[in-house]
Amino acid sequence: MEKKTIFITGTSSGLGKRTAIHFAKLGWNVAATMRTPEKEQELTAYENIKLFKLDVTNLAEVDAAAKEAIAAFGRIDVVVNNAGMGSYGALELAAEDTIDWQFAVNTRGPINVIRKFLPHFRAAGGGMFINISSFMGLTTALPLGSLYNMSKFALEGLTEGLYYELKPLNIELRLIEQGGSSGTNFVNSIRWNKDENITVYDKHMDKITAMMTSRDESHLDDPQIIVDAIAAQATGASVQFRTVVGEAGKSLLAMRNSVPIEQYLATIAKNYD
Repeated sequence: MEKKTIFITGTSSGLGKRTAIHFAKLGWNVAATMRTPEKEQELTAYENIKLFKLDVTNLAEVDAAAKEAIAAFGRIDVVVNNAGMGSYGALELAAEDTIDWQFAVNTRGPINVIRKFLPHFRAAGGGMFINISSFMGLTTALPLGSLYNMSKFALEGLTEGLYYELKPLNIELRLIEQGGSSGTNFVNSIRWNKDENITVYDKHMDKITAMMTSRDESHLDDPQIIVDAIAAQATGASVQFRTVVGEAGKSLLAMRNSVPIEQYLATIAKNYD
């Protein structure tokens, strides 16, 4: 059987790196992308992993990485849009470039990658895009996350909308709605929206900052269950369009789907009074 190839964005750490290693161990070829591949040491130990420079917000780099990966392996079967970042804080206090950055990384980034691989998938007669979303793309769970929610809600709508135009081309789409997992650098890369002259948001800001920066990782999901969900989609073991991973996300969505939106929002808000 011909060896399959997977292209993964954001593999310098966390979920992306674990996913790259997992597929390498499964015997797949792996095109692992990151902004600074020259610094990577762990992934270079695998003969079937090749590194490519990629900032998903840079169209020239997206074009080059796609072409180089296809040339290196001959064919890409699955593309995983994993790269993502978060902005938290009051929308009023967000810098203009932070608003644009949040959308550029989490939503426009996957658009950039998808558009570059569509001609390849069309020529090959099929392929699969797996977009790494969040349960925050299906519901809201805490204050001051409007920009992050916006980016993931948009990714959900993008993926669902693409289903109709790509299904006739045998190009499959999948969404993974993951929650917080251990061993990631998500918190360290958050852009916080603050203004020392405006204090009306401080109560929520203090709670959210403390919750995120001091959380016990033992209470977070094992990232391997997310990797396993990705692998299930890529290998065909699962054909679910949406896969919610982790107990936190499943519990929130169950509550969200069981009550009117007004009741859901009021319940979440009370947790942060």
